[in-house]
Amino acid sequence: MYIPLAASPVYRGAKTSVGVTGLQITFDRAEVRYGEKTALEALTLALCERRIGVIGLNGSGKTTFARLINGLAKPSSGSVSLDGLDTVKDDKAVLSKAGFIFQNPANQIILPIIRDDIAFGPKSRGVKGAALNQAVDAALARFGITHLAARRPHELSGGELQLAALCAVVVTAPELVIFDEPTNQLDIRNRAMVKAAIEGLEQQAIVISHDLDLVADFERVLVFHQGRIAFDGEAAEAIAHYREIALS
Repeated sequence: MYIPLAASPVYRGAKTSVGVTGLQITFDRAEVRYGEKTALEALTLALCERRIGVIGLNGSGKTTFARLINGLAKPSSGSVSLDGLDTVKDDKAVLSKAGFIFQNPANQIILPIIRDDIAFGPKSRGVKGAALNQAVDAALARFGITHLAARRPHELSGGELQLAALCAVVVTAPELVIFDEPTNQLDIRNRAMVKAAIEGLEQQAIVISHDLDLVADFERVLVFHQGRIAFDGEAAEAIAHYREIALS
C-alpha cells in the first residue's frame, strides 16, 4: 500500500505465509531526535515477516530504524519492543535475540584471527572446551568458510568478511539477524556469496539495502523517505515506489 508522506498511519504491511512468522517487532510512536534534528518521525508499526527489506535514499532513516530494533539506538520518545521485550528496559535480553551485521563488517571483527573472533560471543556467555570448538566449527561449516578460520580479517575479500561477521553473530543463536547494506561495494561473485547466505539463513532477517534485487523476493519491503515510511508492502510495489521517489 502506498503511504502518503503527510499521513501518520499504523502500518500493517503485506500478508505473510500462514504459520511462517518471525519475532514480533513493535514500534509504538517511536521517534528519534538529535538535538533539533529528527532522524525518524514518530512511527507505529508491527512486523513479523521472515524476510523484510528496508530501502530508501541515503539519510532517509533506514539505519536509525534498524538500529532501534535491537537497541543499538534508543527512541527519544515512544518505545520499541521485540517479542514483548522493551529495547531499552530489557536491552540485554533483546541483544541476545537480535544480531546486527554492520555496513563495514571489518569494524565488528575485533580479534586478529577469524576463528577466535567467532568464538568470542559464545565464550563470553560461558561456553568453553569441546562445546565451544563444536559451535565454532559448525558455524564455519554452515557458511562454507572453514578454510578461513586461521586467516586475518585484512586477508579476506568483502564477501568473506560478511560471512565471517555473520558466523560471529549466528554462533550465538539469535532469532533475528539485521543486515546493513550487506552487498555494498561487493563484486558479482562476492555479492552472490552473501545473497546465498541470507537466502539460506534459518533466522528471521531484516536487510537494509540499495541492492534492489537482493530484496526483490522478500515478503515485505519498507520504503523510507525523509525520516518516514513512504511505502509498506510487497516487494515489487515497494521497489516501484522507491524508483519514483529516487528519480523524481
